[in-house]
Amino acid sequence: MKPLRVAIVGSGPSGFFAAGNLLEQDDIEVTVDVYDRLPTPFGLVRYGVAPDHPAIKSVTKIFDRTAQHENFRYFGNVEVATDVTAAELAQWYDAVIYAIGASGGRRLEVDGAWLPGNHPSSDFVGWYNGHPDRCDLDVDLGVDRAVVIGNGNVALDAARILVTDVEKLAGTDMADHALEALRRSAVREVVVLGRRGAEHAAFTPSEVAELGKLPGVDVIVDPADVPVEDKERDKARPPVERNNLKQLRKLAAQEPTGADRRIVLKFLRSVVGIGGGDRVGTVSVATNELVEGPDGTVEAQPTGTIAEHAAGLVIHAVGYHGTPIPGIPFDTERGVFRNADSRIVGYDGAPLPGHYVVGWIKRGPSGVIPTNRDCARDTVSVLLADAAAGKLERSDFDGARVEAIIAERVPNLVEYDGWVAIDAHETALAEPLERPRVKLTSVDAMVDAAQGGATA
Repeated sequence: MKPLRVAIVGSGPSGFFAAGNLLEQDDIEVTVDVYDRLPTPFGLVRYGVAPDHPAIKSVTKIFDRTAQHENFRYFGNVEVATDVTAAELAQWYDAVIYAIGASGGRRLEVDGAWLPGNHPSSDFVGWYNGHPDRCDLDVDLGVDRAVVIGNGNVALDAARILVTDVEKLAGTDMADHALEALRRSAVREVVVLGRRGAEHAAFTPSEVAELGKLPGVDVIVDPADVPVEDKERDKARPPVERNNLKQLRKLAAQEPTGADRRIVLKFLRSVVGIGGGDRVGTVSVATNELVEGPDGTVEAQPTGTIAEHAAGLVIHAVGYHGTPIPGIPFDTERGVFRNADSRIVGYDGAPLPGHYVVGWIKRGPSGVIPTNRDCARDTVSVLLADAAAGKLERSDFDGARVEAIIAERVPNLVEYDGWVAIDAHETALAEPLERPRVKLTSVDAMVDAAQGGATA
């Protein structure tokens, strides 16, 4: 029996975890072709993880082992919808898994949210991580105060990056243009605003604990914003909530040292407007209170108190959304591909045979890298069950024919050995600087490095 041929669109964690699961099957042979619109693989790990969190990036060692499998191929610098269509992939392969993530950033929908000086967190994170689409972002750091809207890990990452000693960041793989901008930064205070209470924060205990260890930075938490310790009640809280409160109480008990820079964590606060002339100048912040509804759910409701604060930079860390691909049914409200039980479904709710989805484009921007591993396992199980039940229409194409078509359409195709050449080039640039890598931030530079390595 010929191998089951699967295409995976997207080479981030969910895509690579899915590839690994498919290739480790014992009772069926599977070949996997992974497509990515950028020359570089690893998606969120390369362009989303904070540069001062290198341990998280070590997961790429697992992905590299997957890429060494004889039945694995990587087609980088190939954009689905431009270089190849979704319909063609469905014709070329027995099954297609979409793992494109959720790269679009949301903004709070308030007046002034489009003034210069506002940035979705996806843009800001991509900027300091050297994403080719975001490295030209105009981030004005010549301001005294920045506001970060949101209460998740991305919000804390943004706040931490803005006040961390740049010489510490200089030893990371942060993009050079971001390092240069941060060296000139005038930002001295970052205010992080959460709409709900401290007990509802979406960040993790390790992230908030890290803030308290930043040298030269005071972290300010108003004790009145944090529920008082109650051993019985705290014991009943979910572990993350309980440990978050433990860390926040510790920060609230600390006396400010008068450090040059500070992070202020505020809860039960909502931005209701952003003011300014040509750019951001003020942020209007409403105070909320927690109100329990008839069904027992607790919601943040405005008290009517609004204060205006000076601010020159606003980072909207309020979520991400996926990007549609022509031919794939899209849920515009949730920002994901329409799906049920890992299968992509049409607008009538019926599954599209051979079409699957994994990761953030499946369930929305939630969870961490290990969450995507579990999600990938679920998707692959469904796909293999459909294959075993004869629900997949087998393609007449073979791998050589597909590769020939892609190579003809994409002269600057980057395969995995091309990525290895890019990786070697970046690490060689970094070696005299004692950094892990110096990232190439343009597609042209990446292609040059890939082709130069192949030629050598």
